[in-house]
Amino acid sequence: MTNFIRLIARNRLAAFGGIMLVLLVLLCLITPWLPLDDPNITSPENRLKPPLSAGHLLGTDALGRDILSRLLWGTRVSLAVGIAASLVAAFFGSLIGIVAGYFGGRTDNTMMRGIDMLMAFPYILLALAIVAVLGPGLMNALYAIAIVNIPFFARNIRGVTVGIAHREFIDAARLSGKGHIRILASEILPNVLPVIVITMSTTVGWMILETAGLSFLGLGAQPPQADLGSMLGEGRRMMLNAPHVAVLPGLVIFLLVMSINLLGDGIRDALDPRLKSGALSRPAPFTHIRRRQVPPENGSAANALLDVQDLHTHFEVGRRTHRAVNGVSFTIRHNECLGLVGESGSGKSVTALSLLGLVASPPGVITEGRIALEGRDLLDLPHRSIRRIRGRNVAYVFQDPLSTLHPLFRVGHQLIEAIQQHQAIPRQEARELAVSLLDQVRIPNAERRADQYPHELSGGMRQRVGIAMALANNPQLIVADEPTTALDVTVQAQILALIQNLRETKGTSVLFITHDFGVVSQVCDRVAVMYAGRIVEIGPTADILDDPRHPYTQRLIDCVPRLGEPNNEPAAIPGLPPAADALPEGCAFADRCDLAEDACLRGDIALRATDSDRQVRCIKPLGLPTRQGVMQ
Repeated sequence: MTNFIRLIARNRLAAFGGIMLVLLVLLCLITPWLPLDDPNITSPENRLKPPLSAGHLLGTDALGRDILSRLLWGTRVSLAVGIAASLVAAFFGSLIGIVAGYFGGRTDNTMMRGIDMLMAFPYILLALAIVAVLGPGLMNALYAIAIVNIPFFARNIRGVTVGIAHREFIDAARLSGKGHIRILASEILPNVLPVIVITMSTTVGWMILETAGLSFLGLGAQPPQADLGSMLGEGRRMMLNAPHVAVLPGLVIFLLVMSINLLGDGIRDALDPRLKSGALSRPAPFTHIRRRQVPPENGSAANALLDVQDLHTHFEVGRRTHRAVNGVSFTIRHNECLGLVGESGSGKSVTALSLLGLVASPPGVITEGRIALEGRDLLDLPHRSIRRIRGRNVAYVFQDPLSTLHPLFRVGHQLIEAIQQHQAIPRQEARELAVSLLDQVRIPNAERRADQYPHELSGGMRQRVGIAMALANNPQLIVADEPTTALDVTVQAQILALIQNLRETKGTSVLFITHDFGVVSQVCDRVAVMYAGRIVEIGPTADILDDPRHPYTQRLIDCVPRLGEPNNEPAAIPGLPPAADALPEGCAFADRCDLAEDACLRGDIALRATDSDRQVRCIKPLGLPTRQGVMQ
């Protein structure tokens, strides 16, 4: 609950609306105990007194009744009617939507055709017709407003229920013997309840406005009872000689509806699982940097293309800090391919996105480290300089090309845009270059394919377009984030061969992110193994595959099937990686390691050199005498 309130508070408009609504509600709640005049007692001798008159802070109306008293009592009535109407509409509308969406077929058709009939009438005219049949009165206005809003709830909840009714957990509930009522109550309702709450929060204000409209026309609250709509209706005849009589209730209606709608928008955002991470504000164009200290330059990496030192990238969600990258250091030399290997959630992609500040902020924050591209610390550069580097010096190939290719633009247009962003060349020349790039990545009929949309291409072709886009400006470094995971074996082999060919012909360096040691053995010169946001072993690929030093590396290799060895069955790693917001002290792999001892659970295990070109984060590296592995 505290985190929910904090998420709403981040949205300034929602916070303002919430504060305004709380103040209005508190005033309404304490109204019976305030020293106010009776709102229904008339006093003709005090009629139409202006605001700030003696004994009447906001003046009086045409019958001499105190406007402040009538406003407070009238706001109580309007709030009560609006909330009650919303609850009634939400109950019956949600019930219809859940039943129709769950059962489908004739039940769905019958119910939703009835809802369509209600929606065929303009809602305010339908409300007027209902009140005309039932007769004027506040309760009848409540019924009318609730009825005309039932279709809004029914259609929203029905759409959500249809998407849930055929999910696997519903099938499992049926197989377990649960009846329809129990499934609706225990499986469907909890999943649609946030949508119901969101819909209510955004419609209460409109229901108050609709109730005020009926009262304004004389069909809602009847004299002498006051509500905001009836007060506005009574004051309209005196707009010239006593405008305060109509302006004041109109202002209260405006504040009340505005505050409810602003708060409703905030509640909608706070309950949206995509926004709970803290992205209630516009994402920054560059990852937020809050470095406490900058590591000194690594002299031994002076000739490296990329030098990453002690990189820390955290996700700050409320009071919790998820340490996704927790002190990563590595170098990439010119024309070298470094493989970054590890289980899902080990921090590989976040490390790659941190290189050019592509981690979303909020909630992402780079708290420590140094990222040097040919000696320039990228974390010190202004955003304009980083934008020039993105796509030109360093390019990305993402796992899912559909996440980077715009579905509404032809692939050739997107390639031309990437080229002209960094090269001042005419469009026709850029198109020729784009077609040449498509041909270079082995796309047949490149001229025709350039005029097609992403959905018209196969997965392998889209991935090749992504690689062509990465090559558009001859980058020094390509970051390939699992570019072959979703591809079949044949296309995967072609993509790997293409990356190898690019290195040979253009001298491009590659950071290749994967979880497949088979791929690593084909394309990578060196490999860095990541676990729980840290590199646990790094060195030449052949040496690590033949003689792993860290138990985690050994277990990853054991997971890979080996052709021609039927007795060598892949062995899964027991347990799960630790949560990024609750990393243990010592070695994070200790709970899953057969060789763990008490010393593994204490202090910080440093990444130390075991050979001239190999490093391991373990106090007892595999294949080495114990005295070499114990940290001094």
